[in-house]
Amino acid sequence: MKKLFFTLFVATTCITYAQNKLQSPEEFLGYKIGDQFTRHSDVIQYFKHVANNSKMVSYKTYGKTNERRPLTYAIVSSEENINTIENIRLEHLKNAGIVEGTATSKKAIVWLSYNVHGNEASSTEAAMKTIHELITKKESWLENTVVIIDPCINPDGRDRYVNWYNQVKATSYNTDQNATEHNEPWPGGRPNHYLFDLNRDWAWATQIESQQRLKIYNQWMPHIHVDFHEQGINEPYYFAPAAEPFHEIITPWQRDFQTQIGKNHAKYFDKEGWLFFTRERFDLLYPSYGDTYPTFMGAIGMTYEQAGHGRAGLGIQTDEGYVLTLKDRALHHTTTGLSTVEMSSKNALKLNEEFKKFFINTDLKYKSYVLNGPKDKIKALTTLLDKQEIKYGFTKTPKVTGYNFRKNKQGSINANGALVVSTNQPKGKMVKVLFEPDAKLSNPLTYDITAWSIPHAYGLEAIASTSLVATNQSKQQEPIANIANASGAGYITKWNSINDAAFMADLVQNSIRVRFSEKNFSNNGVDFKKGSLIITKSDNISTKDYDKIVIKIANKHHRKLFTATSSFASKGVDFGSPEVKLINKQRIAILKGDYVSSLSYGELWHFFEQQLNYPITSIDSQYFNKINLNSYDVLILPNGSYRGEISASTLNKLKKWVQQGGKLIAMAGAVGTFAGKEGFDLIKNKPKPKKKDSIGNLTPYDQRERENVKDLITGSIFKTKVDPSHPMAFGYDDTYFSLKLNNNSYKLLKKGYNIAYMQSPENVSGFSGKTALKNLNNSLVFGEARIGKGSVIYMVDNPMFRSFWENGKLFLVNAIFFTNNNKFRL
Repeated sequence: MKKLFFTLFVATTCITYAQNKLQSPEEFLGYKIGDQFTRHSDVIQYFKHVANNSKMVSYKTYGKTNERRPLTYAIVSSEENINTIENIRLEHLKNAGIVEGTATSKKAIVWLSYNVHGNEASSTEAAMKTIHELITKKESWLENTVVIIDPCINPDGRDRYVNWYNQVKATSYNTDQNATEHNEPWPGGRPNHYLFDLNRDWAWATQIESQQRLKIYNQWMPHIHVDFHEQGINEPYYFAPAAEPFHEIITPWQRDFQTQIGKNHAKYFDKEGWLFFTRERFDLLYPSYGDTYPTFMGAIGMTYEQAGHGRAGLGIQTDEGYVLTLKDRALHHTTTGLSTVEMSSKNALKLNEEFKKFFINTDLKYKSYVLNGPKDKIKALTTLLDKQEIKYGFTKTPKVTGYNFRKNKQGSINANGALVVSTNQPKGKMVKVLFEPDAKLSNPLTYDITAWSIPHAYGLEAIASTSLVATNQSKQQEPIANIANASGAGYITKWNSINDAAFMADLVQNSIRVRFSEKNFSNNGVDFKKGSLIITKSDNISTKDYDKIVIKIANKHHRKLFTATSSFASKGVDFGSPEVKLINKQRIAILKGDYVSSLSYGELWHFFEQQLNYPITSIDSQYFNKINLNSYDVLILPNGSYRGEISASTLNKLKKWVQQGGKLIAMAGAVGTFAGKEGFDLIKNKPKPKKKDSIGNLTPYDQRERENVKDLITGSIFKTKVDPSHPMAFGYDDTYFSLKLNNNSYKLLKKGYNIAYMQSPENVSGFSGKTALKNLNNSLVFGEARIGKGSVIYMVDNPMFRSFWENGKLFLVNAIFFTNNNKFRL
């Protein structure tokens, strides 16, 4: 018995000892980093293991994805620092002026973000190796440095990729580029659940991952932020310094320290014989990247790009004849991550000194941005500012003068009660970046769009003032508390925003019949514009508790209802007018799959589920030809590469469906499918052919790319004319600022309705080449072509782009529910 007890005691002691012993990733996982792709759940377990067995690590969960996977981060530093980590954090924020007091911080704060694109999966493998190396071999760096590690920003995308790869890969793996394991199916693992590119969402925070991550990021505001990525299989490794253009607010120190870090990386890469490149492709202009956003928040923001991407798998034969392995990819990312921490530790005092200087904003030209417009649009903007923890207030000043965004020149607006966002605050430089009329460009060849100005994105009147405009701290919205009036003829509400659209969608789904007016009218002395919603007792006479349902939904959406005691108008149309039409409970289908942009489809999917809260049916392109379109009232074709994909028979099928009353909405790249096709009233604008030169093109080889910029539009904002009398434009005035992403141009419709268009293009922000501008003369932005009983809606510019162009979204809702509303289906 004693012998048995002793044996059990020894066994238990050994197990306990093993559990308390810090293990390497290889020991914990049972395989070497790079031999397999690690599932996200196992990554989480390893980080938990490290935190449980090291006093140098604190590991926390900051949220969950749409698919309920945890979002986590580890704080890594010396044991002494971890014990006083909250004090270190607060001392650091004093440097930025976010916390009051005199800063005494001497610690460097480094944030390493991994796997923002799910199929760029080597970096999460590197994250596990990096944390183990830091606490077992690089402890001295951690004495004056705090390292924050987010091992996987995009767990849903990563698992989509890893699960697919593990299902299809050969044993052990096949390096042939044509093998299944190197060719992901649509939509790939790059985006998140809603197929958004999270590396373009930092500033706009439309996605749940971004929203939750920013709460933690704002608690730390690091000195250094690195975003780990992957690129094409034949491009070895990219690290800072970045390419031009650099945004003008980026300081000389930020530029210089990027170079210092890059040279340190080069030392390690040269020692191992690893190739790399710098100062190409990846610029620092667009504010919503994982390198630019932190840079505009005072950090040294950098992108590191390893060859590989979703094609590489565990190993792939490159065009240059060598096999690129996951093991090598993870090792390279581990090396640059450690090198970054090393340089931060060596320069901790300088980082603190320069970080503090960044938040001095006295030299910014514009001191205040003053914005006025509908309450819902102001509320949408303040919601974004709250996510970013940017301060704002409201002014009682009757008039403000400065640069007028709508007029594109000096002017003034009525500012009483207007929103004011000042650059006189810690995040003043980010305010400048987000609100500035036009970002300066040192080079038009950028990696992304060149314009994003918030006043245009939100459809607000705005003034950029060189003076600091006085404000009150806050402005409380009046609470909405509608009261039922059973004796009235119905209820009326105005139509200005997506909030109104969500209210309408909720009513329709609750079987409340809703009308909209195609004419201006007055009822009981109150004026209502086209598009105003009318909910009549007559239409809902058979609905039990109709008044209670309407009031409940209106209060839920904070919509103010006007009670109509009579359907007789004091001016304009009465409730029974043919110009006051019932809104159909539209059955909406959206195309997805091969040749459809996953990002564009995701924008629509997210919009209908998260903003409009209205059901859609997604139809895959693989079986699209087999479906009966008569089951749907509306079909949306997102942006995509449709050339040659829509056959003549499919086009004829679509045309017949439209003739019978269907509504087809083509967006961005899908519009070209119908150009030049009989009956669709759409012709592409083609630039005038260049004069033939018998000698040929003598432009030097290394100048061809720059020469071609004259044909490009790189995400620019254009002022367009609007026909506000058309139902698709209800809620808008005669001007709309459109974000144009490319040089696609179509002639004005001859028979149809030109709803938004350009006669002589006015580019108010961003880069547009001279030739591309000329080709926009008399061009379509939004239009409707009638075919039989139905309509084809052309949206040449995509108002759903990345979900941040808030002011364009109502056009889509109008197209679905208001445009050509000639039938009603129960």
